Amino acid sequence: MDNTSGVGVLDKAAIVLGALEAGPSTLAQLVQATGLARPTAHRLAVALEHHRLVSRDMQGRFVLGPRLGELASAAGEDRLLAAAGPVLGALRDHTNESAQLFRRQGDHRICVAAAERPMGLRDSIPVGASLSMLAGSAAQVLLAWEEPDRLHRGLQGAKFTATTLSGVRRRGWAQSVSERELGVASVSAPVRGPSGRVVAAVSISGAIERISRQPGRLHAATVVAGANKLTEILQRSAVPTA
Repeated sequence: MDNTSGVGVLDKAAIVLGALEAGPSTLAQLVQATGLARPTAHRLAVALEHHRLVSRDMQGRFVLGPRLGELASAAGEDRLLAAAGPVLGALRDHTNESAQLFRRQGDHRICVAAAERPMGLRDSIPVGASLSMLAGSAAQVLLAWEEPDRLHRGLQGAKFTATTLSGVRRRGWAQSVSERELGVASVSAPVRGPSGRVVAAVSISGAIERISRQPGRLHAATVVAGANKLTEILQRSAVPTA
């Protein structure tokens, strides 16, 4: 299918933004991902930065900019967040544990939706919380299906290994026990967008005393089902191109 619009500069800008969807990129990585000439990629990235569609992280790498979030809010629709509430609520009710939805943002993962456990010890993570990509089952899920070079960079300093992530890809879910926080365990599964790319992670987390040191054995099937439900909603609501 021809994805070009006939307006060359817009097509190339869209290619740059699409490449940055996978995470931060140096100019060299952007050139490799887009196939654009180095001067062209640099000129477009800087122009998009001027309009706040692209920004820079602490290392000077190109990342998606804040204007994209503002435009998404203005559109009044975020299918993933709209669908997440009922799915996370059902997951909490079924497991009696707190449920969260995480998106990756550079070197962090952000809790963008949550359903808290109503009583007892609350191991919930507040909406808006920024957590490391170096620990926890959601971090494993958000990294496991990355391209090899990004995956290996993401493993630097991580509390999990390449072997761990290989197991995550094989099973389709991740678990962690006292990896991010002592005494807390979690189970996570991937949410995929229309292109098949992992765009978020659904998680439940709770005290080890409740969900054991093998939380996946108890809850993986339920968490995977919840993540798959969100994937189905995203893929079903994708607008087909003519």
